[in-house]
Amino acid sequence: MDRKLIFLDIDGTLIAAMSEPSALATAAVRGARKMGHKVFLCTGRNMAIIGDDILGVGFDGVISSAGGHVEVGGEVLFDSLLPEETVQECLSVFHSHGIYCRIETPEGIYTDPQMEALLKSAKPDKRNSELIRMQKEIEKGIGILPYEKYPGKGAYKICFTSTTLEAIEKTKSYLGDRFAYAVHLYGNSSSCFNGEIIPKEIDKSKGMEMVCRYFGADKKDTVAFGDSMNDYGMMKYAHVSVAMGNACDELKEMADIVCGNVEDDGIYYELRRMGVLG
Repeated sequence: MDRKLIFLDIDGTLIAAMSEPSALATAAVRGARKMGHKVFLCTGRNMAIIGDDILGVGFDGVISSAGGHVEVGGEVLFDSLLPEETVQECLSVFHSHGIYCRIETPEGIYTDPQMEALLKSAKPDKRNSELIRMQKEIEKGIGILPYEKYPGKGAYKICFTSTTLEAIEKTKSYLGDRFAYAVHLYGNSSSCFNGEIIPKEIDKSKGMEMVCRYFGADKKDTVAFGDSMNDYGMMKYAHVSVAMGNACDELKEMADIVCGNVEDDGIYYELRRMGVLG
């Protein structure tokens, strides 16, 4: 098989929310690399919260912060923060509509106190890996800092939670020309709607393009695995897109392949089926 560049989302794809990589997920990554393929994390997480348990699996590079940071073999290819002026504008728009925010920066994550309270009370759709991860972070005491400690030096991205979808829709008239909105699954009813805004000129697919150029690879060499709507750009760019069995319906509909659930090591069995593991 020709050398492939394989891009893996983390939460809901490589691992179930805030768990450690399973033995088979680890074997999939290491086995593919042993066969000469390149494997990359392609995640909405910022580098500060990816975790040594995940990085220790061994990857050829990382696309983090939904494309805001790209590195290969420790060499940074791209790093782009939203200017502080833009961050404050976004916060002002969201706060004026009763929406709580989470600011992700190189230093860490800063959140409105009301957001934590809303997250604790939320009952997420089981396919909403982003909301489940944020709840697990609170349970495990992951170092999420209060907004008051935000250093004000710009941010990679802003996540949000709202008690209504209508409030989210209203903010699009202010920010929708510059940002793509990814609103995650919320089931038939919910008191907590969560998502993130991503600059339209920066997303996971742009990071994939940079990695391909770095290795002199063609788009036809790319394979991507994802589960939620912030993976849409990555999946659309990839020559072969694979939605997890636990993915949202929109992603399954546009994917080339639907594999097993993350809990059932869908990545491992799909890569083996493809012949990537030898």
